[in-house]
Amino acid sequence: MQNDQDAASVRKDGFTDVRVLGSDTMFNGTRLVRTGGQHGTDAHMAKLGAPLGTVSGIVFERQGHETVYVAGDTIWRPEVETAIQRHRPDVVVLNTGYAQIPGLDGSIIMGKEDLARARQIAPDAVVIGVHMEAVNHAGQTRRELREFIAEKNLDAARTRVPADGDSYRF
Repeated sequence: MQNDQDAASVRKDGFTDVRVLGSDTMFNGTRLVRTGGQHGTDAHMAKLGAPLGTVSGIVFERQGHETVYVAGDTIWRPEVETAIQRHRPDVVVLNTGYAQIPGLDGSIIMGKEDLARARQIAPDAVVIGVHMEAVNHAGQTRRELREFIAEKNLDAARTRVPADGDSYRF
């Protein structure tokens, strides 16, 4: 779990082997590194705070395997850029549905421009845009993201938008 509060909630549901992810945790030979983020802008957090919750990304590192960074429900922030620069992942997974809350300006997660930014700072990584069409407040579709990738020539072989049920091997 990302913190003690979430761990306590899961334990109340009857789970017994519940662990809090640290900044550097080993699990069955894989190093897990918790990264930060923020579910919306500072203005969103000031207005809604607790309902938006705490955000954690995670980096998976294992000898002989690709390093994978999953940013989580965050907008583009210094923590995201730092995680990419520090860990130099082979695969970057971003929630790019551009989800919005009615009555508030801006998105609470990333969108297409953020995917392009990741493509720029991690040119050798495979960048995957996910978390679209899965929630009712997502403002960007997979089709729109694929069209943007083509329009901006973002290396479609290394910039992916999976359909339901798709999986990738690297």
